[in-house]
Amino acid sequence: MTEEVIKSSRKYRFCIIKAGECIAVVLAFALFLALSSCESYVKAGNMPKVGRKIYLTGGDFSAWRKNTGTWQIVGEAIMNPEDEKMIATRPGSGVMVNGPKGRTLNLFSKAEFGDIKAHIEFMVPLNSNSGVYFMGRYEVQIFDSWGVKKPKYSDCGGIYQRWDKKKRYGYDGYPPRVNASRPPGQWQTYDVIFRAPRFDKNGKKIANARFEKVIHNGIVVQENVELTGPTRASAYEDEKPVGPLCLQADHGPVAYRNIWIIPLGD
Repeated sequence: MTEEVIKSSRKYRFCIIKAGECIAVVLAFALFLALSSCESYVKAGNMPKVGRKIYLTGGDFSAWRKNTGTWQIVGEAIMNPEDEKMIATRPGSGVMVNGPKGRTLNLFSKAEFGDIKAHIEFMVPLNSNSGVYFMGRYEVQIFDSWGVKKPKYSDCGGIYQRWDKKKRYGYDGYPPRVNASRPPGQWQTYDVIFRAPRFDKNGKKIANARFEKVIHNGIVVQENVELTGPTRASAYEDEKPVGPLCLQADHGPVAYRNIWIIPLGD
């Protein structure tokens, strides 16, 4: 092989290597953009992929919209032994508490959801009050209802009533089937299957939102309850196919942990 052929061959291999490196860089950059788009897709408040478990609690408030008020991330929350109507905390992560005074701004998830399966763990001290608003509109009540013999819609596990502003009266509230509440200061669970309202191509509602099942501490307390519209004190008065999860924080001290959501298919 002549010297010129050898030089030409080396130059050709060098060009192939350089071209391969350029392609690799381009592909890596494209992958970066794709992942960034996926992340911003959830952060922008769009509905995540069906079947994907979305965790809303952890070491920070990255899953929640700003402003988070005086909400705190702590490692442990207990009923304050010196004041049973308040919460005492220990440093760490994994638990969210609505501030040292027990009253602050409601939390709204960045991601928005339609049909979902949700797991929520919560704790309230003596006589305290909170709630979880699905789509920011339909509330499952959280309350210290320990020992209540005939629970109402306003007790823990109840679906809160709607409110007629003109006539000034409440309606369509649903008490839990049974009182499954634990004593104040103990952690409790909700496992919920929620179905969003349906709309036709013109935006007209053709089916109501529905709590297919609400399980409180392992006991079914609500089943196939239709919601004719947003419940009282909801963040929105309209209805849409998707919406954020909202945690009520202005009615009394409350702690939450291990909140996850799985978007469902039809």
